[in-house]
Amino acid sequence: MRRIVLASASPRRKQLLEQLGLRFEVEPSDYDEEMTSGSEPHEMARELSLGKARTAARKHRNALIIAADTLVVLGDRILGKPHTNSEAREMLRALNGQVHSVITGFTILDAETGKVLSRSVETRVHMRKLTLREIDGYVRTEEPLDKAGGYAIQGRGAVLVERIEGDYSNVVGLPLSALAESLREFGIKVL
Repeated sequence: MRRIVLASASPRRKQLLEQLGLRFEVEPSDYDEEMTSGSEPHEMARELSLGKARTAARKHRNALIIAADTLVVLGDRILGKPHTNSEAREMLRALNGQVHSVITGFTILDAETGKVLSRSVETRVHMRKLTLREIDGYVRTEEPLDKAGGYAIQGRGAVLVERIEGDYSNVVGLPLSALAESLREFGIKVL
């Protein structure tokens, strides 16, 4: 089996990749996630994941690198990760009762051969109408901090979501079905 490196500091991505039953190492990428490229969201997510993969490949020349980046898009606005409670509250108020997209770009890079595959997956998320008290209560849990869009669907944030259209694991941070399908192109079979 090829040596696989997950270029991510996200514990959620690690847990998701573990679900596939693959043996892998975790090496957070120190790539600078600059979101000012002016690209449309799918392209930006793929570009960011490719940058992370290339950065990790410099340290792991004989490995298969998997990297990802998740964006939350409301209309034409990309919501980043809130770092304060007030930023989280502002994001959740914007998402309140709205439909938004979660787009994850991922890259698989064979550092030995240079073969690269980058894809992006979009899931539509319908946020239920929340009271200001509910938003404040969720923000007080501090779960929204450092999560794209200010919520974690795999945690308490699940109660904020009315329904989704698409891949649940994509909203968590790594679209497992698309990833497993793509890994076959590198000789890695999940099932």
